[in-house]
Formats: sequence, C-alpha cells, structure tokens
Amino acid sequence: MVLGRVNKSLVYLILAGFSIVFLLPVYVMLTTSLKPLAEVTLENMWTLPTAIDLSSYSEAFIKLAPNLMNSFYLVIPATILSALLGAMNGYVLSKWRFKGSEIIFTMILFGMFIPYQSILIPLIQFLREIGLYNSIPGLIFVHVIYGLPITTLMFRNFYTNIPDEMLESAKIDGANFLGIFQHIIIPLSITGFVVVAIWQFTNIWNEFLFAVTITTSDQQPIMVALQNLSGSQIVQWNVQMAGALLAALPTLLVYILLGKYFVRGLLAGSVKG
Repeated sequence: MVLGRVNKSLVYLILAGFSIVFLLPVYVMLTTSLKPLAEVTLENMWTLPTAIDLSSYSEAFIKLAPNLMNSFYLVIPATILSALLGAMNGYVLSKWRFKGSEIIFTMILFGMFIPYQSILIPLIQFLREIGLYNSIPGLIFVHVIYGLPITTLMFRNFYTNIPDEMLESAKIDGANFLGIFQHIIIPLSITGFVVVAIWQFTNIWNEFLFAVTITTSDQQPIMVALQNLSGSQIVQWNVQMAGALLAALPTLLVYILLGKYFVRGLLAGSVKG
C-alpha cells in the first residue's frame, strides 16, 4: 500500500515536471509581452517585468485587427461547410452503402495524405482560372475541400454507433434521405459536430502555407500578419509575443469552452468503426 502511494506520488511529480517544462515557452511569451522593448534581452528573458506595460498589446491589436477579422470570415464558414459536407458523406458511407462505396471512402481518405506542397502550383492556377485567387472565398474553398477527408472519417465512425433499426423505422414512416438526415442524424450527432468544429477551427485558424500563397495584402488571415509583425530591421519582440498571444486566444477559448464536449465526442466515436 505504501509503495503504491509512493509510486503514485512519483508519477504525479514527474507529470508536474513535464507540465512546467511544457509551459515555460508560454511563461516567456507572457512576460516578454508585458515588458517595454528596452527590457527585452536574452539576459533577462526569465525575469518578471519591472512594470506592467500593455502598450505592446494595443500596438499588436491595431496591426492585426483587419487580419483578425479576415480569419473569422475564413474560419467560421469553412468550418460550418466542411462539417456539414463531412456529416453528409459520413451518413451516406455508413448508413446508405452502395456498390463501390468502400472504394470511394478509401479515395476520400487518400486526400489526407496528399502534402499541401505537392498541389500548390496547380491549385493556385486553378483558383486563378475560376477567379478565387487572392480572396477569402478562395481560401474557404480550399479548406473545405482539404478538410473533407478527416471530417468524413470522423462522422462515418460516429454514425456507425447509431442503430440501423432507427433509420429503418423512419423509412417505414415515410422519411426520405434528407428527412432522416435533418430530423434524426443531425440531432443525434451534436457531439460529433462539436469535435469536428473544434478540429477544423483550430487547423484552419493556425494554417499558414495556403494563407501566405493564396492571399496577399488585405486578404491575408492573422497568421500571415503575425509573421509580418517581425519587420525587416528591428524585431519588437514584446509586440511579437503580444500578437502571438492575441492570435492564439480564439482557439484557446474554443478549447476552454468546448473541451469537455470534444473529449466526449471523441469517445462516442471510438467504440466502432
């Protein structure tokens, strides 16, 4: 019994040590963002600021505000569209299977393993042809298409837990394909939508490569603008760190508010499939 308590305490101590090491960069970011530029040096990187200076946050917000709104204009519709299309794909491929459905599902999943860099040039050429290059709708289109493999997989695994008898009963009562999806599938998959929404929101918000190559100037989302904060001559590290914290705040809030639903939804889809 005593040995078991010692082992448990040792495990907690090791985990606490790993947590401290993991949070050290966050500590440096926070303390640096609260210092005036004159105090930002390698020698006092670990020291607390002599006085709280919030000017770096106001400067970073002023520079990032337009791009912050671009990110919201991008992330919200892209997340909603990819979740709805993924849900419909998962619904069809799990409950309305047809000849060749497994082949189609495999081909959709194959899209997860295509590197962004390999399709970048033809993608940009295609977006130019259809008039969506250097636009938020073009980025939305790209992220919806690239998000379909993972959203389809998540919803397909989630829907395998829904009894087929429930859908058969709805068919007997006269419900059609869309009626079943709207009135039965969607209400039963709220936790699945939360998981997919958090996943897509985080990935799209933090994505950089598509954002920097497909958009320019006033159409760029916040991650590209954050990179531009570094400047070409002098790097204002306090402003840079403040901007990084501001850019990370939306995704942090999403996980704080919806984190328990995220875990619950992951577990709901892990029994089958």
